[in-house]
Amino acid sequence: MRIEKLTTHIGAELSGVNIAEAAKNDDLFAEIRAALLEHKVLFLRDQVIRRADHIAFAERFGALEDHPVAGSDPDNPGLVRIYKDENSPPDYYENSWHADATWREAPQMGAVLRCIACPPVGGDTMWANMEKAYDDLPDHIKTQIAGLKARHSIEASFGARMSDEARAALKARFPDAEHPVVRTHPETGRKALFVCGFTTHFTNFHTADNVRYGQDYAPGAGQLLAYLISRAAIPEYQVRWRWTPNSMAIWDNRCTQHYAVMDYAPTVRKMERAGIIGDKPF
Repeated sequence: MRIEKLTTHIGAELSGVNIAEAAKNDDLFAEIRAALLEHKVLFLRDQVIRRADHIAFAERFGALEDHPVAGSDPDNPGLVRIYKDENSPPDYYENSWHADATWREAPQMGAVLRCIACPPVGGDTMWANMEKAYDDLPDHIKTQIAGLKARHSIEASFGARMSDEARAALKARFPDAEHPVVRTHPETGRKALFVCGFTTHFTNFHTADNVRYGQDYAPGAGQLLAYLISRAAIPEYQVRWRWTPNSMAIWDNRCTQHYAVMDYAPTVRKMERAGIIGDKPF
């Protein structure tokens, strides 16, 4: 297996490796897992594999989970189909910086995504290193957010395009989750900024240390949250991947965010993702 870094701070392409083999080879999988912790997102091309191989490889990291809104392959639970074509609704978007399923009490550990079909140009995906985004914060901001927590909502994101009744039912199944604004990686111990497009507000900002007058809280808290979320958009923290059929990405959802570029309508883009169950952030 060969590893080629794609940018200074995030992303590497693997070559000389087949995911189907890695699903069965303990030593090879261990190499890939170590590379993932170092580079945060890994890319491969020309992976002509079966869906069963895709799932078997992803399950080496942990159990998989379905998505309550996006459809899964009926024969392969846990393999979420992200299919777009000429008839896809215009408000079904992915172009927002986010970590997957932060609206869950235990957001995903990571994911393995495979391209089935894509336009000849467009439909790239970008990832951002949220550890670097945290490391580069000014010290006074690090101090201010050290103990902050925030809410993450499926109701305000996936639920927004639903009817009132369907949105209420979705929130009843998945109440807003509260997570630390700065989470610690359970394997490396590194800190990462953990707010994204699913984050709605801080839950413990309104204290004497932060709020002297009303505008310190509103819009002060909102401005701080918007600033933190915007850190993912800094190009120096990013890598961009151009998809081809049978190319794949493996990423650590605990320390990255990603953004699917919606510049390809009205053409076909079909992706299949295996999301790996994670743990509660701390």
